[in-house]
Amino acid sequence: LHLSIRRQRQMCIRDRDKAIDIGAIVAPTQLQKIEQLVNQGVEEGAIKWQPSWACPTEGYFFPPTLFTNVAPASTIAQVEIFGPVLVTMTFRTPEEALALANNSRFGLAASIWSEDINVALHAAARIKAGIVWINSTNLFDAAAGFGGYRESGYGREGGKEGLYEYVKRRGQGAGAKAQGKEPGKPKQAALVPSGKNGADHLPLIDRTPKNYIGGKQARPDSGYSTAIYSPAGQLIGEVGTGNRKDIRNAVEAARAASGWASQTAHNRAQILYYIAENLSARASEFAQRIRQQTGRSDGEQEVEAAIERLFTYAAWADKYDGAVHSTPIRNATLAMVEPIGTFGLICPDQYPLLGAISLLAPTIALGNTVVLIPSEKYPLSATDLYQVLDTSDLPGGVVNIVTGGRDELAKVLADHNDIDALWYFGSAEGSAVVERASIGNLKQTWVSDGRERDWLDRREGEGEEFLRHASQIKNIWVPYGA
Repeated sequence: LHLSIRRQRQMCIRDRDKAIDIGAIVAPTQLQKIEQLVNQGVEEGAIKWQPSWACPTEGYFFPPTLFTNVAPASTIAQVEIFGPVLVTMTFRTPEEALALANNSRFGLAASIWSEDINVALHAAARIKAGIVWINSTNLFDAAAGFGGYRESGYGREGGKEGLYEYVKRRGQGAGAKAQGKEPGKPKQAALVPSGKNGADHLPLIDRTPKNYIGGKQARPDSGYSTAIYSPAGQLIGEVGTGNRKDIRNAVEAARAASGWASQTAHNRAQILYYIAENLSARASEFAQRIRQQTGRSDGEQEVEAAIERLFTYAAWADKYDGAVHSTPIRNATLAMVEPIGTFGLICPDQYPLLGAISLLAPTIALGNTVVLIPSEKYPLSATDLYQVLDTSDLPGGVVNIVTGGRDELAKVLADHNDIDALWYFGSAEGSAVVERASIGNLKQTWVSDGRERDWLDRREGEGEEFLRHASQIKNIWVPYGA
């Protein structure tokens, strides 16, 4: 504290001078905002320290200010001030320091100071910020990405990750085909009207799949169900009609399963392999379900592609890793790939099983948890899938499935502040609604804008594009040398 106060008194403050420590505030409105927040901090019980000298009278200046005795919930500890104001809090253990640092809606950058490099690196991996400097601050270079987490925004400038902000997948131009019909002209399959093999004509067992929340089947809050018909008009099942409360429960279950991210990538890969093996054991059943719902004759091809996709992302789980950037100082700049958190996945109608697997597998492979909204037209493939998840050692809450109206539930997810990222593969109108509603907490969005993908084509339906959108990069600057 005494060193900080002494440094305050020595600071040089004026405008347009290379020798200054503090320059002018950018605009009078920002100066007023800083003054308002500083006064509010004093009113809430914090102790303000400022140097004895006065600021220049010409221009918009604010003196360097230090706050002590700050409560974690106080306004100045929770908002970005964007002025020469330092807010300090005390802690007793590294765990308490991490809890204080992450108790914020923002996460642009952090500095960690420690004589123990092991403690510093352990903390750097757990800080929720896009940039972490160890025993240093304000280090920048175009070779390393710069950007934040949470409400400090997403996307990166600099480095390879910054380049991706300026490119699109080939075929996403103005001439891309709008979504609304199945790709190609699928052949109609003979529908099995009853029984297991169609030999008898008894009615099917009346079974209404429930939502899947926290590793358990859960009845929808509304008490209502939606009938699902085959292309021939035969009733083939009913699914629950999910609502806002079901989404709330699913998000809470997903947040409670955040320990999934701390499991080793190898362990996550093994569970994905296990899911693929168990799906393979029931391949004919899932293919028949696809034929029932869609009338297409390529159900076996879709199931086989879904199994291969699970194997692909299982292999990627422990191989999609970071890098060490070549920055021009004695510094190891580590680019760490981290999960984003809790995802909302809005699945396409094309290929009801493969579409869901193509979104689900990359997100959970990298340690995210998921609230999945299956195809509104063909939801039974996804509700059958949770039986496979139950037998594949996947921890409860990592995957949660809520059936119902796609765009209605997508809007609820987009409005939810505990959803960190949202993928939407549906109409252009729905894409626009999702992006507008997601502004509330700056959640990351990836939408199709009504353009369809050929999910059977591996160039469109899988790969590093999905892994990039399922992760975020944290750059950790570690100086070295005597």
